[in-house]
Amino acid sequence: MILLGCLIGLTAAVAPRVLLVLAWIFADRWVLVWNGEILMPLLGIIFLPYTTIMYILVWSPDGIAGFAWMWLLLGFILDLMHWGQVLTNRKAGTEYAQNYLPSSGTGGTDTTPEG
Repeated sequence: MILLGCLIGLTAAVAPRVLLVLAWIFADRWVLVWNGEILMPLLGIIFLPYTTIMYILVWSPDGIAGFAWMWLLLGFILDLMHWGQVLTNRKAGTEYAQNYLPSSGTGGTDTTPEG
């Protein structure tokens, strides 16, 4: 059982959306947490997957209270870090294209006269 827990933890770290889709398909807890709602978990899978995972783990019928809020905050911070990395990578890719790739106007040929 420890191996299964480690595999689930690794999947959550590497591919949280895959874990959430598998939970949606196979887990009984999904129905208890979301009560048949589709929009909120779908938005969670798309935009805030780590927060959604933490919400599913800490949810109880009595509500979320006490130490559970720390786990939700941790999931939200992980999501913010993920989106920050996405923006950084996008900016780095744009800078690379501007600095190192030939511009489309020259067609890749050198038009300077040799003398």
